[in-house]
Amino acid sequence: MSLVQALEARLADWQRAQRQRIRRQVQPLRAPVELPADQADCRGTTYLINGQPRLSFGSNDYLGLSQHPALIEAAQRAVAQYGVGSTASPLVCGHSPAHEALEAELAAHVGLPRALYFYAGYAANVGLLPALVGKGDAIFSDALNHACLIDGARLSRADIHITPHGDLSALDQALGASTARHKLVVSDAVFSMDGTVADVPALLTLCERHDAWLVIDDAHGFGVLGEHGEGVLAHFGMAGVNGVAPTWQGRLDRLVYMATLGKAAGVAGAFVAGHPSVIEWVMQAARTYMFATGAPAMVAEALRAGLHLIRHEPQRRQHLAALRAQLVEGIEAAGLPWALWPSPTAIQPLVIGSNDQALAVMQSLDSQGVWVPAIRPPTVPEGTARLRISLSAAHTAGHVDQLLRALRA
Repeated sequence: MSLVQALEARLADWQRAQRQRIRRQVQPLRAPVELPADQADCRGTTYLINGQPRLSFGSNDYLGLSQHPALIEAAQRAVAQYGVGSTASPLVCGHSPAHEALEAELAAHVGLPRALYFYAGYAANVGLLPALVGKGDAIFSDALNHACLIDGARLSRADIHITPHGDLSALDQALGASTARHKLVVSDAVFSMDGTVADVPALLTLCERHDAWLVIDDAHGFGVLGEHGEGVLAHFGMAGVNGVAPTWQGRLDRLVYMATLGKAAGVAGAFVAGHPSVIEWVMQAARTYMFATGAPAMVAEALRAGLHLIRHEPQRRQHLAALRAQLVEGIEAAGLPWALWPSPTAIQPLVIGSNDQALAVMQSLDSQGVWVPAIRPPTVPEGTARLRISLSAAHTAGHVDQLLRALRA
């Protein structure tokens, strides 16, 4: 059998199992949407999907910043100053004053000493873990961690221990039984398909007990959690714009914090923050940083504008919380046969069960002008195919009502 024939057989198997993904052409509608007065500058709820307008609940644009005029204008100014490309790796000539300022502002925002900007979140984690540990070391990874953490762990060549999702007792036992040179606990902060929040203080306490380090991926918490959108550390009162909380002084030295900037921040990229020596080593050793062309300066300037809005417009998070409460109450009142798993974040998973049923519900919503993606195995466990409802501060109460009507229908 040739390679082409083998791949065609695999594709046929995926089609039969309802696992094959379909790529769609998506274009945001730029016309302003009807929003409350304090949200009138937001866009990004309605898209042309394969040429058809759809109200979308599939985006990670949690604060509605991806179409914000302030970010667009910042990028346009930067294009005039820097051009459209960075031309090289950040360690050659791809690191501009815009990137330098962004890193300083990101570190101050999350309350950690130093930050390092990567062109993509996947690249950050795939480069970070091999930079920290290798052969003779051990990684302890939550069973529901994102694919980039899984791949980064594999590339590190450290021994990998998968622990049941959120099971602190199992993690405690695994750490205690390990004789590895260095131990690294790795976890999402907000799990992308469930919306659950990791118990970061408890994880760090276990790391202290067993002389381990902790890597937290706050892709879905940054910008959403915390009084000023600092993320999961502020959510637990550990650190934020006011610096490290007294209880956690010195204890965060064994934590490496990572967050992406293509979700709530509305643009692209990611950053890693922590102890200055750790961040310096990551800059020297992460291959995805050393050998990749840096993101354009226009991206950095757009992110600086987005970070300003995250910090100074708390009404976006307040509006998002109100939408989440409306959705939860509406689904409970509708008596739907599916379970909405509880989450304090913008991610609201409606678990359907089988692949074909999840696809059928997605297609029914699509026929009513509402786009919510169906998430199926292997992204989620077998039997838990779901609609991943993603709320945005750009949505209105009327948009949530439209979604609820479509679900009831």
